[in-house]
Amino acid sequence: MSRTRTAILAAMALVAGATGAAAAVTQADLGIAAIPCTVDYKVQNQWSTGFTAAVTVTNNSAAKSSWAVKWSYAGNQQVTSGWSAKFTQSGPAVTVANETYNGTLATGGSVSFGFNGSYSGTNALPTSFTLDGVTCNVDGGGGPTDPGPTDPGPGTGTRVDNPYAGAKVYVNPEWSAKAAAETGGSRISSQPTGVWLDRIAAINGVNGGMGLRAHLDAALQQKGTGEMVVQLVVYDLPGRDCAALASNGELGPTEIDKYKTQFIDPIAAILADSKYAGLRIVTTVEIDSLPNLVTNAGSRPTATPACNVMKANGNYIKGVGYALNKLGDVPNVYNYIDAAHHGWLGWDDNFGPAADLFKQAATAEGATVNDVHGFISNTANYSALKENNFTINDTVAGKSVRESKWVDWNRYTDELSFAQAFRNQLVTAGFPSGIGMLIDTSRNGWGGTARPTGPGATTSVDTYVEGGRYDRRIHVGNWCNQSGAGLGERPKAAPATGIDAYVWMKPPGESDGASSAIPNDEGKGFDRMCDPTYTGNPLNNNNMSGALGNSPLAGHWFSAQFQELMRNAYPAL
Repeated sequence: MSRTRTAILAAMALVAGATGAAAAVTQADLGIAAIPCTVDYKVQNQWSTGFTAAVTVTNNSAAKSSWAVKWSYAGNQQVTSGWSAKFTQSGPAVTVANETYNGTLATGGSVSFGFNGSYSGTNALPTSFTLDGVTCNVDGGGGPTDPGPTDPGPGTGTRVDNPYAGAKVYVNPEWSAKAAAETGGSRISSQPTGVWLDRIAAINGVNGGMGLRAHLDAALQQKGTGEMVVQLVVYDLPGRDCAALASNGELGPTEIDKYKTQFIDPIAAILADSKYAGLRIVTTVEIDSLPNLVTNAGSRPTATPACNVMKANGNYIKGVGYALNKLGDVPNVYNYIDAAHHGWLGWDDNFGPAADLFKQAATAEGATVNDVHGFISNTANYSALKENNFTINDTVAGKSVRESKWVDWNRYTDELSFAQAFRNQLVTAGFPSGIGMLIDTSRNGWGGTARPTGPGATTSVDTYVEGGRYDRRIHVGNWCNQSGAGLGERPKAAPATGIDAYVWMKPPGESDGASSAIPNDEGKGFDRMCDPTYTGNPLNNNNMSGALGNSPLAGHWFSAQFQELMRNAYPAL
């Protein structure tokens, strides 16, 4: 039964009840053609003190450039946080107005928004809605025991070769609102970004924000009748990020059981809900963890005590394997393992060993290589997608580009060549030949006035590379809030051979770490690589950090960085 048909029958019931007669009622009798707007208000999740609701408004009148929806509660419900609209409340009366990016509402067009609310006693549904002061007919009106239509649309339960092909990608309304609130931010606020599950509390929502179910419900609203990809970052391993303090996590090195039962198991249970079977759910599994075991453990000069602990106890391997196994059991989940970037694993002594280590993790804790749909490179990093002004095979003044200070004997100069080559290495290591790669292009554009237009001078191999490279970092190992960075290629499916998609897995504008120590309850430490005055360590050959100053904690909004990313975007905005 369609929602429109539901509204018609509801109206018929009201007419019959008012007259006491069961007379036949036609659409003309009801004046359906004159209905100015419909509102679909549904409580999607409810617990003893709160609820999550989704609202869709359809405008059947003249097109609008802005809009406001109003309703009143009969009880003590309070809107605590919302997304995709601006919420105000005075007593029981709620007013919801458009954001800057969704004010246009065409005739016959719809707009959706959602919110979290609190209540005590009974959470009665509102019974009357207005759009710009005009009363709307309620279309549906489901609640916790009447969820309304839940058909997720197309979805066979069988994974496709490339989940991004022919699909829309979920726009996180919380990130979108922050982006749109920035001057000029509406130019990119409709871009899809990853949703980061970086602590146990994130599953249900932190500080009144959207939890996993709320995001998936919002994705169903955005989906419509086509295909929809939802991008999740699964990121809470025990002893997380053993070589970087800024992104340390909440779990200690030995808390593998807590990781399994309180983090992965609840996520897997939610993703397995049949309600979400029509979504294509892409998971980026535990960024930075396995690469750290390759380069920052053992007898290497870059080894850290924390990474040696994680290599010895095996909990990175166990945790990744467990996540792949449990999440891979859900037919519409596509697991992509983090594969660092060319400036981390591109050297000969890292390249092959990393692929072998990934195979070990992918066959641990009940997982198999078939639980891996692909890999992702450059997550939350800045490595240029394609360096066009020099190649790894160039020779200048009798020296190979590999001998330049910047390349430093790496076999790759950019992310695209690395990702394509590493994919082949992973297949050699035992992964299926059909695996695909993702490349995070959210902050690797390196445009603006500093972008070179051609190769550097051929005086030496260093002048040649330095003058021509797009990536303007001081050192390829610098990773925290890099000065001069720009937005990269916009998300797109199947952009190159072996690449499933360019993605913005790291939401632009979210900090990599604080530039000075900030007390917090998120387990995030102070890493000197986020301090612009830091002179470096063996991981970046003792160069300056290149970080922006006055940065907040990792994951928190960093307006100055967001503005710089837009200013230096390539392609330009």
